[in-house]
Amino acid sequence: MSDSNETTTTDATATEALQQAMVGQLMAIIGAPDDRDVARAADDIVQELDVRLRAAQTAVA
Repeated sequence: MSDSNETTTTDATATEALQQAMVGQLMAIIGAPDDRDVARAADDIVQELDVRLRAAQTAVA
């Protein structure tokens, strides 16, 4: 496997992990809708996922 493929696989795995973390945080928000720390943690994950997905989209274009 080439370095490019390894990087792509690693990036995809990291993105999937962020997506799963986002789902977990959204469930936490449902369970504790007034908890600011839970909301901040969810926002951090969404921001990181957004950056990663935008970078992936730019790399494809």
